[in-house]
Amino acid sequence: MQEQANVSLSAVELQLVTDPGWILTKNGIIEKVYHLFGILSASYVTMANKLAVPEELLQVPPKISRGEQYKGLPYVMLDYPRCFGKEDVLAIRTFFWWGHYFSCTLHLKGSYLNQYAGTVEKAISNGELQGFYINTSDEEWNHDVDESMRPVTTADKNRIVQEDLIKISGICPLQQWNDAADTLNKQFELYLRLIKS
Repeated sequence: MQEQANVSLSAVELQLVTDPGWILTKNGIIEKVYHLFGILSASYVTMANKLAVPEELLQVPPKISRGEQYKGLPYVMLDYPRCFGKEDVLAIRTFFWWGHYFSCTLHLKGSYLNQYAGTVEKAISNGELQGFYINTSDEEWNHDVDESMRPVTTADKNRIVQEDLIKISGICPLQQWNDAADTLNKQFELYLRLIKS
């Protein structure tokens, strides 16, 4: 009897499992995100070339990937540039997380953090990162802004050189879907200006 109770469906679950429409809609939305990220990747490459970003950072092409289980929910991510080493990381990750938001994150660690700490500090001092978020933990692969980040303040400029890892994230709420491309392009361009030659 106990085993049967564990596999029984609630009324809501039964309604969903008998209705293919919602899963087809979900799949269509994910395809639209994938297409949007394809458009963004082309835009990002063009911007990176125009802004004289160091060539070594642009040798690996953009990568779009998707999955179903980031904290139990579907996601799509675009990494460019993407320099992932054991000790040294420089990446800009554009992320769609179902039910939450789009985000665009500058991820610096090791020698890249040492190289670009000054420009990040200056951007914080000048207020260029107002409205952005900064990591509060060393959990490198946590993309949940609500859980592991807080708004950037001018006091953060003093901690940049003291950290082993810095992640700066901009958010675009899903309710602003139609403006997401513009918002993400602007966030990406700001990060590129921090790492250009």
